Amino acid sequence: MAKVDLLDIESKKVGEIDLKDEVFGIQEINQHLFYEVVKAQLASRRSGTAAAKERAAVSGSSKKIYKQKGTGNARHGSKRAPQMYKGGAAHPPIPRSYAYRPPAQVRAGALRHALSFYLKEGRLTVVDKWEPSEFKTKAIAAAIGKLNSNGGSAVVIEVASNEKLRQSTRNLATATFLPPEGVNVYDILRHDHLILTQSAARALEARLGG
Repeated sequence: MAKVDLLDIESKKVGEIDLKDEVFGIQEINQHLFYEVVKAQLASRRSGTAAAKERAAVSGSSKKIYKQKGTGNARHGSKRAPQMYKGGAAHPPIPRSYAYRPPAQVRAGALRHALSFYLKEGRLTVVDKWEPSEFKTKAIAAAIGKLNSNGGSAVVIEVASNEKLRQSTRNLATATFLPPEGVNVYDILRHDHLILTQSAARALEARLGG
């Protein structure tokens, strides 16, 4: 078990929490898993709408331009051919999906390694509980600043039912709110710090089979 300090939102220690090694305590970090999963996530975001007209789609007569022999010119069969002015493109791009999905074990393994990497680097903070009394972005920003002593951007992971924390975080340019079921490798790695509540840490352990 990885033993981690449990903090309040003032960044004061209020206890300790044991995090399961299967999820948070992996020692040999496989960063190639990060590459595979992030590449798949970014590929799935591509619009895939690039398109051009082939010779069958452009307008123009398909009649032979002039007779085959006797003109001294090259032999052409249609003004819609790719070599003709305003002709169709040869092998043009067509709309397609770039999305693909790595195996479930690869996705789960990459997430375990990412969480372990942040804990190993000292960039993971566990909060006892975080229940704002009001919708106040300024107060949430101040709390994140105390919990994220290294500065930079942060991911706040808490159950989706914590509406006040979720809505107060969404207007911050340097912070992202994610429920445990929505945590992914790309959103973790593009931030500098990871802030979890105790309930979110347990939910991640349950999700990742720890």
